[in-house]
Amino acid sequence: MGDQPEPLLPNGVVAPLLTPFEDDLSVSHDRFVAHAQRMLDEGCVGLAVFGTTGEALSVATREREAALEALVDGGIDPGVMVVGTGVTNLPGTVHLTRHAMELGCRACMVLPPFYFKDPDPEGLFRYFAGLVERIGDDRLRIMLYHIPQVAGVGFPVDLAARLHTEFPEVVVAIKDSSGDWANTGALFCIEGLTVYPGAELPLLEALDLGGPGCITATANVNAGPVAEVARLYGSGDRQAAEAAMVDVRAYRMVMQEYPFIPTMKRLLALRLDDPTWATVRPPFLPADEAAGIRLEERLAAL
Repeated sequence: MGDQPEPLLPNGVVAPLLTPFEDDLSVSHDRFVAHAQRMLDEGCVGLAVFGTTGEALSVATREREAALEALVDGGIDPGVMVVGTGVTNLPGTVHLTRHAMELGCRACMVLPPFYFKDPDPEGLFRYFAGLVERIGDDRLRIMLYHIPQVAGVGFPVDLAARLHTEFPEVVVAIKDSSGDWANTGALFCIEGLTVYPGAELPLLEALDLGGPGCITATANVNAGPVAEVARLYGSGDRQAAEAAMVDVRAYRMVMQEYPFIPTMKRLLALRLDDPTWATVRPPFLPADEAAGIRLEERLAAL
């Protein structure tokens, strides 16, 4: 397996932030800052901003920039933030990546250019080589974002290895949200590349392989218990971590029965007594309030 690299962030759980909207569908900066701070207070070691959970592809470039600036101005340390910057066109990805980097964000989480059907791995390599060349700054750190079941395009293991080998100080990590543990395990064999599973279910297995933790959507509504699993493991008490994982796994399995983003927003609306938190942008539809109340009762019963 080789020596594992120093992670981008301390070992633990990273929350891919939900993006709150006002009733008029504009980004709610005050709620965004408060939610980011809440995730850190509940034990998350980092924040992934504008990923899939954050409805990133429903948020315009200028909105993303303004919201990210609002987080920093609101006191959220940019050094704990990994920012989603990948769009289908290279100039747009360069623009968003440079903006996040210049704000001091820890890294950029970059999708492959999606929508295009079956791109050649060489073309994907050139896309990322072009991104690195155009940014031209030693501060740049890239986390590849592998979620082929959503994006339609992913990172073959060989391509991830090639990008890390070619740009070892820049392409330093990958988030694997494929849900395919065999693929995740193969990525762990790339020496020097930090691997984050995109869910908490394989958290203990990833930690066993020397990984730093996971990036999981359910941290938005269940951060503390997931963070506790990682803390117990880090303290050397794997048995206690396994015991704590039982409830974490049960919570995740219930959540997977529902549309993730609208459902988590509804839960926050209920918990914070703030109905506006349930707002989503089309094509999503808001989760039903009564269904949210019933779900909260199920989760409490765990």
